[in-house]
Amino acid sequence: MATAVTPASLGRELSDPPSDGISNLRFSNHSDLLLVSSWDKSVRLYDASANVLKAEFMHGGSVLDCCFHDDSSGFSAAGDNTVRRLLFASNKDDILGKHDAPVRCVEYSYAAGQLITGSWDKTLKCWDPRGASGQERTLVGTYPQPERVYSLSLVGHRLVVATAGRHVNIYDLRNMSQPEQRRESSLKYQTRCVRCYPNGTGYALSSVEGRVAMEFFDLSDASQAKKYAFKCHRKSEAGRDIVYPVNAIAFHPVYGTFATGGCDGYVNVWDGNNKKRLYQYSKYPTSIAALSFSRDGRLLAVASSYTYEEGLKPHDKDAIYIRGVNEIEVKPKPKVLPPA
Repeated sequence: MATAVTPASLGRELSDPPSDGISNLRFSNHSDLLLVSSWDKSVRLYDASANVLKAEFMHGGSVLDCCFHDDSSGFSAAGDNTVRRLLFASNKDDILGKHDAPVRCVEYSYAAGQLITGSWDKTLKCWDPRGASGQERTLVGTYPQPERVYSLSLVGHRLVVATAGRHVNIYDLRNMSQPEQRRESSLKYQTRCVRCYPNGTGYALSSVEGRVAMEFFDLSDASQAKKYAFKCHRKSEAGRDIVYPVNAIAFHPVYGTFATGGCDGYVNVWDGNNKKRLYQYSKYPTSIAALSFSRDGRLLAVASSYTYEEGLKPHDKDAIYIRGVNEIEVKPKPKVLPPA
């Protein structure tokens, strides 16, 4: 007999959520602070453990991404073409710079001391936020991309850029003059999310068509032989496959396993090395728009937020859930060797 899902099985719902779609959320690398960007033109800072809204920043357009610099400041990427620096203690923000179209992604590189932004103007920009305010003094460089930038991910000095048209460019931040590698997504449909492996050996890429590709940076035959793609976030109904976009990928900081979130409202946890699903959480009220593990992997933030993949329709309100993570859900199971 199917039992009704109690809200407790989804995690604890954060109070004071955004009033419109959630574009991203991220835990701090130093604490349980959580930064959330939204289509309601806001960036909100929460203490996820205490369930307290600590700061709120309003922008001139929808906010498409956000990231931390440290626990006193962060950055945002907005639909009004601006890149902003957010100062948490004073609740103030300033414009670091601009693109010529909405800014889709923002990542801070601790290795390079730079902020990287990707825009629908088909460029990547690197900024030095320590420079005096004003675009000329903070902009390090502008790098044309083959198409609109959809997703960015960093590991060490390596930057992976996924654009429209299924292009993937891989850069070394120490030499941005041209990509180290230019690739095409091994998935047939539009890229939704790219995330680098915590160990720095490759990246996972998800698409609108219920698939994830596991890729490796090393171009040797041995490394490339390890890459694969798998189906997820789909179901069979009356003999036909219904596929859902995979909007979010988040790696566990301790075990290197990863969670995916789809428009089917499910969060799955995967062991990429052993090609197994470890866990599936109870179904959330609507699409999973974003996911983030806390720095120690004990908490998972889940944005349950309709992503308009089926156009305008009635949908559950946008909500952020903070769930405790049990080791059994994320720890790889040891490989069982066949008897000799």
